[in-house]
Amino acid sequence: MPRRARLSVAGIPWHIIQRGNNRSVCFHAEEDYRRYLDDLTEQSKRFGCAIHAYVLMTNHVHLLLTPEQADSAARLMKHLGQRYVQYVNRTYRRSGTLWEGRFRSCLTQSEDYVLACYRYIELNPVRAGMVRHPRDYRWSSFHVNGDGRRDALITPHEQYLRLARSEDSRREAYRALFKAHMEPELLSDIRDATNGNTVLGNARFAEEIARMLQRRVTRGQPGRPVKTDRERRSSFVGSKK
Repeated sequence: MPRRARLSVAGIPWHIIQRGNNRSVCFHAEEDYRRYLDDLTEQSKRFGCAIHAYVLMTNHVHLLLTPEQADSAARLMKHLGQRYVQYVNRTYRRSGTLWEGRFRSCLTQSEDYVLACYRYIELNPVRAGMVRHPRDYRWSSFHVNGDGRRDALITPHEQYLRLARSEDSRREAYRALFKAHMEPELLSDIRDATNGNTVLGNARFAEEIARMLQRRVTRGQPGRPVKTDRERRSSFVGSKK
């Protein structure tokens, strides 16, 4: 069975996860993290992807980005992945794959859900028990979004900018989002959407993306799949021949 085509729309934020093959280590030393971030900065500019948040874990990566074109994110991940694998293989005298197949992603509704993805990504080391606060983890965008460190990699999303008018007030409002734990249902929604290549948002957002792409964008229900308007029209025309 052919794999399901990735949901891809220009201008809509993506949450992306890329894991090491068999969950193996992707970053062995400080130089590895720095190399990945340098490559991400270069390739995101090259392919037109605004990076809003990231975390580099030992064996996987989370990104929140908005692509300029429908294929921008896929091209970024392809070239970024290839360059980093070449670096790792050369540095550690290894060969073969590093990543677990294709990366996983979901389209994310700006209202409500984008800031949830910011938190989900930057809280990853806390959920993993590695640190008590995202500020304590070195390889994430919290130092930019929460503490104001300058970084050419990060472009604030519109929802982040709406937190407050001034930079200081904005960062204070952003840090306040981390005082409470994320709801288990929201965590589950983000994971399910990203692993399932579906949309993360409310029913209206799902309907808008489905109409735009003319395909199902949520998890299917048991039984025969529901046809889109285009599929129903094609079936009707075919029955008249």
